Amino acid sequence: MRTDDFWQLIDRARSGGGEPDAIAARAVALLAARDPEEIVGYARHQQRVLTASYRVDLWGAAYLINGGASDDGFEYFRGWLITQGREVFAGAVADPDSLADLPRVRAASLSGEEFECEDMLAVPWDAYRKATASDLPAEREAARTPDLNDFWDFDDPDEARRRLPRLAALFVEPPQE
Repeated sequence: MRTDDFWQLIDRARSGGGEPDAIAARAVALLAARDPEEIVGYARHQQRVLTASYRVDLWGAAYLINGGASDDGFEYFRGWLITQGREVFAGAVADPDSLADLPRVRAASLSGEEFECEDMLAVPWDAYRKATASDLPAEREAARTPDLNDFWDFDDPDEARRRLPRLAALFVEPPQE
């Protein structure tokens, strides 16, 4: 599956509106209607998208926005990020601080809403099972995990303000004078 095909399927799933879990359910239905090999291709592409977004700075953004982000929480955040479409996803990977421009993220700074979508991560497995009544074939090689040696203390407000100034302005208490 090509990058454009992957994101076109996501856009079609998004066109029905609704919450991220509803988008994931529509993505399953759309993908399950395709040839099993296309579903496998979708799974491979999803893994590439998730690998490309496995970045410390994006993890820091997820941590600020959601008030914390464990390993699983960061995975689910990236599932939510996929449901936002290609433009938002690519923008967040290139510049995680750009998430401060999203009205829903800005509103979350007041409401405490968290952004996660575990169901989006299961789309290829659910679609394959629906289409074939069998499990998605296992990949021969494991996905590479990027080096995360540039971790910083996500709870350090000064570091958050330095690395993600627009998100920190929304989610970090102002410095005491």
